[in-house]
Amino acid sequence: MTPAQLGAVYLSLCGLSMVIATPFAFHGATVVLAFAGLELLAVGAAMLMFARHVRDGDLLTLTGQTLQVEQSNGSRTVMTEFRAEWVSVEPRHGEGSLVEISGQGHRVLVGRFLRPELRPTLANELRLALRSARSLPPSAFPSEDPR
Repeated sequence: MTPAQLGAVYLSLCGLSMVIATPFAFHGATVVLAFAGLELLAVGAAMLMFARHVRDGDLLTLTGQTLQVEQSNGSRTVMTEFRAEWVSVEPRHGEGSLVEISGQGHRVLVGRFLRPELRPTLANELRLALRSARSLPPSAFPSEDPR
C-alpha cells in the first residue's frame, strides 16, 4: 500500500467514525465522540508505525565480482560491500537460522523477512551465484570507466 493510499484509508476511517459519533454527541453522549477520537489516534499511530517499516528488508545485488548487501529497518539503511572471491555464506546457528555473509572483516545477517524454511534455499542460491561470479574472467564484466 502506498503512503497516499494509506492516508486515504485513514481519512475515510476518520470520516466514517465521525459520521457515526456525531449524532451520539448531539443527543448528549459526548463521551462517544471522545472515544472515537482516541480510537482514531490509536489507529493513526499504528498506521504510522506500519508505514515507517513497510520498506524494511534486505536487498542483495551481485554486480560483476561485487556483492552489495543493503539492509533497511525503519529510516535506517546500512550498505555493506563484499568482493565475491572473499565471501563466505553460512547459516548462523543451523537449519532455519539467519544466513551469515562474511568476508574482508565484515559480517551481516540476512533473511529476517524470509520464512525460516526458505533460508537454506537463499544461502544455496547465493553460494551458486557467487561461485558463478568467481569463475568468470574479469574481462566478462563491464568496465566502470565511461570512456
